[in-house]
Amino acid sequence: MRIALSFATAGLLAAMTVSAFAGERYGQRPPVVLSPDLSAPWVMQLSSPAAPRGGVVYRTAPRVQKRAVHVPRQRTVVRQRQVQPVQRAAYSAPKPKPAATAQLNSRFLPQTIDYPTSEKAGTIVIDTNARHLYLVLGNGKARRYGVGVGKPGFEWAGTHRITQKREWPGWTPPKEMIERVRVQEGRILPKHMKGGPGNPLGARAMYLGSTLYRIHGTNQPWTIGQAVSSGCIRMRNEDVIDLYERAKVGAKVIVS
Repeated sequence: MRIALSFATAGLLAAMTVSAFAGERYGQRPPVVLSPDLSAPWVMQLSSPAAPRGGVVYRTAPRVQKRAVHVPRQRTVVRQRQVQPVQRAAYSAPKPKPAATAQLNSRFLPQTIDYPTSEKAGTIVIDTNARHLYLVLGNGKARRYGVGVGKPGFEWAGTHRITQKREWPGWTPPKEMIERVRVQEGRILPKHMKGGPGNPLGARAMYLGSTLYRIHGTNQPWTIGQAVSSGCIRMRNEDVIDLYERAKVGAKVIVS
């Protein structure tokens, strides 16, 4: 019986405790008092007509306007290439025309002929009037070539010997010749020109004594058989090469 009363008493106490806690949970709480310094901004916001319900104001961050950054346009500087003036050769010989070369008279082509003479074999005889050069072979024979000779005012005659021979010789025109060509023809000759196919002395040269005259080749083969030079005896390149192989240094040369 005592045990039953004890359990009943404990249950009653527990029920009263639960009721007390429930009353605290669902009962009206006392108002929260804020400091004037803290409540003032909130009161102003709650009293503002623009404030939304619930008294919460959401502030929107001010929109930052991005300034357009002006990047200066880089100018492309185009440097003009300085073109150096083309230096043309001072001496430009006329180019041969195939038709003119083909019309070379056959009597100016090399050939072996009868040539009775008292001169020794190896002697060279040049007939400027006939435009022929003879290489004496002996036994009444000679090798004949067509040549170009000095133009009017530049003819000469005499006897000399071959003092030296040169393959593809360089050319150094005399000062008198440079001035004469400049005045009469309006062309400027070089002070010196290296040997080669464009050189007026051609493929070979044989120098006569101590003079400025030579027997030489040419870059103008169509002029063979004419009086066109400044006194030298000119031959086609293939002909002067043939003569060069046959003639010796010290050989006598007779120009008439």
